[in-house]
Amino acid sequence: MQRQTWTNKLTYILTVAGATIGFGATWRFPYLVGQNGGGAYVLVFVIAMILIGIPMILVENVIGRRAHTNSVDAFCKGTSSKYSFIGYAGLLGSYAIMAYYMVLGAWVISYIIYIFYGMFSDSGLVLNSSLNAQITKEFYEKTIEHSPLAIGIFTFLFVVINWYILRKGIIDGIERFVKYLMPLLFLCLFAMVIRNITLDGAMQGIEFYLKPNFSKITPELFLSVLGQVFFALSLGFGVMITLSSYLDKKENMLNTAVITGVINTLIAVLAGFMIFPSLFSFGLAPDSGPSLVFKTLPIVFSKMHFGAIFAIIFFLLLLIAALTTSLPIYQVIISVLQEKFKMSKNKAINLVLGGIFILGNIPCILTYGVLDDVKIFNLNIFDAFDFISGNILFVLTALFCAIYVGWILKKDEVLKEISNDNKIKSKFFLLWYAYVKFIVPIVILAIFIYGLK
Repeated sequence: MQRQTWTNKLTYILTVAGATIGFGATWRFPYLVGQNGGGAYVLVFVIAMILIGIPMILVENVIGRRAHTNSVDAFCKGTSSKYSFIGYAGLLGSYAIMAYYMVLGAWVISYIIYIFYGMFSDSGLVLNSSLNAQITKEFYEKTIEHSPLAIGIFTFLFVVINWYILRKGIIDGIERFVKYLMPLLFLCLFAMVIRNITLDGAMQGIEFYLKPNFSKITPELFLSVLGQVFFALSLGFGVMITLSSYLDKKENMLNTAVITGVINTLIAVLAGFMIFPSLFSFGLAPDSGPSLVFKTLPIVFSKMHFGAIFAIIFFLLLLIAALTTSLPIYQVIISVLQEKFKMSKNKAINLVLGGIFILGNIPCILTYGVLDDVKIFNLNIFDAFDFISGNILFVLTALFCAIYVGWILKKDEVLKEISNDNKIKSKFFLLWYAYVKFIVPIVILAIFIYGLK
């Protein structure tokens, strides 16, 4: 059966943008910037996005479109089945990220509901002038860490929303919904950025965000940034390979790779502008880590005019970003079950979503309860899934992808694919090929080794 292709280039770019923006740009990037000294992290991130991110998007696009199949079989077509381990490593990364990702979505749903209730009664999260760090900390612990049943229900609800869309397929489901969700996400983002940069004292936050402190640049920071680049661009866990496998052979992959990288970088940087100016405007610390948006930002909203409305817009933005990312990540695993193991679409969807819910989401929900004493790499279950996926699996799988394109596939085949059978002429292709073959693997490996020391 002939494989479906995206309706047009715009819908593909919007879907890829949705897949790559997600919590990586709106939740993970800001808290990592706050933890790692602000501008130094942003500077290294932008450089890494240009030097590693965009070339690696092109690597995975070549692998995906060349094979026009799932992210495991893509490594076997015309080579050997022994390279399928790269695809399976990507699946493991997809599982690891979805294990906690859906629970994050539940946290966001919970905050939207409680903030909405707080506008009308004292039973919700009341965003008034009396809100402080102690109150938000207690609220977070009560409604997130110590409410496994409620979070479990919200996680299940978020999974069901994904289930409904995925059953409609890659084009009628993911493409159609993302086409409407992405403009809404951009609208929410711009509204928040404008509100934050116009606050009194916002320039102090902007300076922290954009002015690098070079003493903060360390090997550990490079590894963190590299993991964030792969996380933010959905590299190393099969998403780009899967989405580009539905790409028409006539599309200019260099063009789409550059657009994808630029959009993602801009969105990530914009996400910082909707957070740091407000933190400094109200004298709040930016280094509270993963709980930044849940413990610290509610205080910011409590000090704003119409704060509850802006808070709902912000968390709605997070939820949309989470949905546009979770759909294609699920699709990575679903496509493998359908095409490699000949499973029906509905059975594959039920198995993937149900299996990850039981073996990933529930353990993460119980991280602060009955599984509180379980540690992996001295991290709790939730944080371990984030670390293993973002700092190990994505980085290593991306390394294998670069080696596969540079050393396993024939040079002529790679250049033929990227140039659309030599219809697109560019000296950049030869430069890119040499760069991916000789430079990118060494850079990724060096950063990985030194960063883990």
